[in-house]
Amino acid sequence: MNSALVIAISGKRLIEFTYKGGRSRIVEPHDYGIRKGVEGLLAYQISGESRSGTPHGWKNFEVEAMRQLRVLDQQFTGSRADSSQRHLEWDQLFVRVK
Repeated sequence: MNSALVIAISGKRLIEFTYKGGRSRIVEPHDYGIRKGVEGLLAYQISGESRSGTPHGWKNFEVEAMRQLRVLDQQFTGSRADSSQRHLEWDQLFVRVK
């Protein structure tokens, strides 16, 4: 388990990281757990690069492909209770933002 992700989600703090060799992204981390045997993160990306071409919005990340993870001082308000928020069914959920 990645303790930095647990700290960030519990404290509602933004994180910054690179993903699959790309440039930096900043996200609001929301769910962290294991799904279909893969350690993953559901997050709302607020800035940075995206291979999908959409730099903002809900994204799923494989934790194994995340590099240079930093927990930032900036906080976010918490769960985005909007219709596009897709909390996943997790085999094991470590932490979810409130």
